[in-house]
Amino acid sequence: MVPWGGFWYAGNPAGRSFPSLRRCRGEPIVDKPGKGSFYATDLDLLLKTRGITHLILTGITTDVCVHTTMREANDRGYECLILEDCTGATDPSNHEAALRMVQMQGGVFGSVSDSSKLLTALESL
Repeated sequence: MVPWGGFWYAGNPAGRSFPSLRRCRGEPIVDKPGKGSFYATDLDLLLKTRGITHLILTGITTDVCVHTTMREANDRGYECLILEDCTGATDPSNHEAALRMVQMQGGVFGSVSDSSKLLTALESL
């Protein structure tokens, strides 16, 4: 039996069902073997080489892959923002719990916002 997250593996033809998620020309692919995007990948090197210090996190699942990646990024010194309306979990209570964990102690791992607030902030730049 393949776990729910097994749907998202490199080369899965089902991924073609999401044209908006297609890779842009020259965009690197980070094929992660674990739950977090930094473990056993060159993501940290890719980001540092490009001078990237701030990350906006989206995706599935909020309580596993996204949360793990956020913690890994925070441990490496990145400023992190998770968009609560652009993430999801298999259970809504897990999604909410993961977001609360990010916000505890004044945002110990980063910040939480939503896409409309981010777009408004970016438009004012």
